[in-house]
Amino acid sequence: MSTFFNRNKSNSDSEQIGSEDLESFDDIIVPDHIAMIMDGNGRWAKQRELSRSEGHLEGAKTLYSIVDFCRKINLKYLTVYAFSTENWLRPKSEVNFLMSLLKNMFNKYIKEIVDGNIRVRILGDKNNIPKATLSIIEKAEKQSENNTGLQFIIAFNYGGRREIANAAKEIAKAYSNGDISLNDINEDNFHNYLYLPDVPDPDLIIRSSGEMRISNFLLWQLAYSEFWVSDILWPDFKPENLVEAIRDFNNRDRRYGGIK
Repeated sequence: MSTFFNRNKSNSDSEQIGSEDLESFDDIIVPDHIAMIMDGNGRWAKQRELSRSEGHLEGAKTLYSIVDFCRKINLKYLTVYAFSTENWLRPKSEVNFLMSLLKNMFNKYIKEIVDGNIRVRILGDKNNIPKATLSIIEKAEKQSENNTGLQFIIAFNYGGRREIANAAKEIAKAYSNGDISLNDINEDNFHNYLYLPDVPDPDLIIRSSGEMRISNFLLWQLAYSEFWVSDILWPDFKPENLVEAIRDFNNRDRRYGGIK
């Protein structure tokens, strides 16, 4: 089986992943679902007097390594915040680069995705994504839909408030059509109208770059998720940092509002 996103690089990321002692996971529990806010590409580039696009490109390389590592440790779900509904306000050149980056990534690595038993899913509003980008996204989803390994969920053109508003609209339609009653509208049923209702809520939310905010990410789903924030800018985030987050998660006491 080919290794997802293996490639020649100037740094030693590939070597680090290959030498990672996966047996060390025997003494810890890998959560089912990890969600990541990949923050800091622009600041990473600014520190090096590079363009923001170069920062995003390095951030994509980091994502390659993290996805490959998550596959190796048998994580079930990895959700990454790639492009928010607010990101359309960024300069047009930067938005166009991000659209092309996702398109080119899937165009180049779609075979590795399928061969690696990874299932790609898009979380977000597909309505105003450029046709060329949307086409390759849907191709990746279609070709990988029967894969049973890691579900790689990309929050793209995603906003938590928009997702909740969209769910409310769909519930209103269902009620108007007589498909549900007022008594049917509860927390469990509301969840069924979200973008990916079959995906469980994240166990662990990781944010790079030290920012202490949610940024409109998974507002419904993270009600009882554990948070782990790193000062490391996303392009410098390594699998060993993910290991640190998982080990810290293992030491949390998840009470879900109860008393133990």
